[in-house]
Amino acid sequence: MTHGNIRHQRTTLAVATAVAAAAALLSTSLTASAAARPTADAARPAGAPVGLSAAAHTGLLRNAQAELAGTAKALGLGSQEKLVVKDVVKDGNGTVHTRYERTYAGLPVLGGDLIVHTSKSGRTEGVTRASKATLKLASLTPRIAAATARKQALSLAKKDRSAKPAVDRAPRKVVWAASGKPVLAYETVIGGFQDDGTPNQLHVITDAATGKKLFQYQGIETGVGNTQYSGKVDLATAQSGSSYTLTDDSRGGHKTYNLDHQQDGTGTLYSQDNDTWGDGTTSNAATAAADAAYGAQETWDFYKNTFERNGIKNDGVGAYSRVHYGDSYVNAFWDDSCFCMTYGDGSGNNDPLTALDVAGHEMSHGVTSNTAGLEYSGESGGLNEATSDIFGTGVEFYANNSSDPGDYLIGEKIDINGDGTPLRYMDKPSKDGGSADYWSSSVGDQDVHYSSGVANHFFYLLSEGSGAKTINGVDYDSPTKDGSTVTGIGRDKALQIWYKALTTYFTSTTDYADARKGTLSAATDLYGADSAEYKAVEAAWTGVDVH
Repeated sequence: MTHGNIRHQRTTLAVATAVAAAAALLSTSLTASAAARPTADAARPAGAPVGLSAAAHTGLLRNAQAELAGTAKALGLGSQEKLVVKDVVKDGNGTVHTRYERTYAGLPVLGGDLIVHTSKSGRTEGVTRASKATLKLASLTPRIAAATARKQALSLAKKDRSAKPAVDRAPRKVVWAASGKPVLAYETVIGGFQDDGTPNQLHVITDAATGKKLFQYQGIETGVGNTQYSGKVDLATAQSGSSYTLTDDSRGGHKTYNLDHQQDGTGTLYSQDNDTWGDGTTSNAATAAADAAYGAQETWDFYKNTFERNGIKNDGVGAYSRVHYGDSYVNAFWDDSCFCMTYGDGSGNNDPLTALDVAGHEMSHGVTSNTAGLEYSGESGGLNEATSDIFGTGVEFYANNSSDPGDYLIGEKIDINGDGTPLRYMDKPSKDGGSADYWSSSVGDQDVHYSSGVANHFFYLLSEGSGAKTINGVDYDSPTKDGSTVTGIGRDKALQIWYKALTTYFTSTTDYADARKGTLSAATDLYGADSAEYKAVEAAWTGVDVH
């Protein structure tokens, strides 16, 4: 997070989501029956991504790797450019979307990612690029020393009031192509802690010729909230003899650890001699662990049953969760470097931030990192945050927990503002006092948790439409910029369109105009260019002033 002053003014709005749950989680009881839970549509559109076995996924990656030289030539890349395969997605109709990173003279190209869309017959149907600029550098020799970039990065971290800032990754030479003319640059990563105790991963990009700062972003993506009761739920655990651990072998081996108020390391795996975890109070350390494990399994199941995605990386491997981080840490965060979720215990260690919305939101940052890789700054950062709000909301609706019915309010249970109001509103984001309802040329200058309002509003309009309505007992009244009426297509279809766009059309530099194009392409693939769904996407973007 680069906007420390905003976080101090209003801590809750400098974070991503929060509706949490401290509850008695009994392994033999259920909140809602499986029959009541939303299931995957048996007749998914032919253009929707399909679940791939590990062998099939590996085979597609291997094929893409074998054809790198030919693909680079077909794309017209220069002699010093090389492609690096990042991921492959296959649709039900046989279309393959291959995502690549790029290097130039062996250097990583930041903002050089692209996606090649290939039909079942093998014909290239299109290419989505993070940057359309031609890669051609006059020199690969820096004019400034790496030490200058290091000093600049440390200075920026101190300006953001980071605690104990230290160089986590020494300056490395890269090509910066995410904005303007590609230039030789340094990327420096600063560690330590942010001012609220969150681990620091501040990436600073410095022009290697002039020493000018080109870009900075925070590698740790955060959320905040207090806990609420989720009720009694089933948990998947592992038994060895007379001992049980919070290990979920049915979901990639997800494990839940106790940090016991430390700020580093993995912690201790939760283990006990019975299979009942927590008692619904914060005095029992296993309550937060049970909430975290529940959130992780619901998030896994949401992605699996809604999109046929097999884990965060789509490789069948589970992340892990750490609870009881730090002392009175009022936050939660996803860290892609450890592939893990971490939860603080809230103010006074009284309200662990372990909740469905927190889990769904934060782990969705992991999905974004392993697909589009949306830069966590500017409009792409707002889209990154909105993606987590959108899928976190999807997890809440999917879980169908009677103690926390699905809604389009973020943080509605935690009273973080002290007056009973939610942290954020998807139907009219500006009701929180800071988020943007509509796009403007300055929206990218806002903190990413405010600029996300444009996409959150779009998603609500696409799902439910404009005007007044009541859903699950909550009243909404969503306006449009031009006063037009938008008819929603339902949350299930809206989720499919956003996921399709994220995984096959969004890149690291996608802004709101690009997001409009990407979701329209996704709607075309899924439902057709003349479909009501396509027209609804157009209308919803117009409603938030993105043309």
